[in-house]
Amino acid sequence: MKAWIEAMRLRTLPVSTAGVFASWAIVADSPVFRWIPAVICLLFAVGAQIASNFANEYYDYRDGLDRPGRSGPRRGVTEGDISPKAMKAATYALLAVTSALGLLLIMWGGWWLIAVGAVILLGALAYSAGPWPLSRHCLGEVMVIIFFGIVPVNFTCWLVSGLWSVESLLVSVAIGLMGANVLIVNNYRDADDDAAVGKHTLATRFGRKAMHRLYLANAVVASSLTLLASCQFIFAAAIYLTVAYFIWRRMKLPENPEQAYLVALNPLLGMTACSMLIYAITLFL
Repeated sequence: MKAWIEAMRLRTLPVSTAGVFASWAIVADSPVFRWIPAVICLLFAVGAQIASNFANEYYDYRDGLDRPGRSGPRRGVTEGDISPKAMKAATYALLAVTSALGLLLIMWGGWWLIAVGAVILLGALAYSAGPWPLSRHCLGEVMVIIFFGIVPVNFTCWLVSGLWSVESLLVSVAIGLMGANVLIVNNYRDADDDAAVGKHTLATRFGRKAMHRLYLANAVVASSLTLLASCQFIFAAAIYLTVAYFIWRRMKLPENPEQAYLVALNPLLGMTACSMLIYAITLFL
């Protein structure tokens, strides 16, 4: 059971929940707030992220991109704790359950949501699988901005309240940039391992120094977009930027980091994800 919990990557789940909570905060004062689709959106987001994490673990193992003793969290399939067959089955079973949840939203959004849900779930797979896995071609951060920021915030706002707004669009991009920072920490840590197996990420392409700068730039832009969305969100923007700056200061590695330095980045990944959740919650204030 412990191996399966690790495979879910619980420390990163705030990436999916933050977007949904942020959308709730945006439409909290709406005359219409539908709690049932709000909860379904939350469960759908979490299910899609866990399915994507399972797929990433299975397909990276299958394609020889994960090695035992890596600097990141333990990978159950690579270390022999979970069989590849079981992980693959769990991935597609969870995708099926998540799809069933998504179908319930048709009652509030109409049949065209089937196409939206299909794109989201295919994106969860395309991140690590298919003929051209996006995470291996420097597009991981772009995928996160779209599928953990723009899509969940705007569609949840609409399903819950029937409203689209510039405010939700700006916050959705901000959430996406924050989610991209979680991946930046992950790839910043794994740059050496990824380069050794031919996995192309922004960190392997441009180097750790550039990723360190991009992390702070994303945080500044995300905070600025939040203020543009509404001056009432100033506290959320300030809190997030303060935490992000603290993490950014701790991220910097020596030119040739030893394993201990890389492992020390793992808590910063969780802190980056949690800072998104804190941000989303403070949007209610």
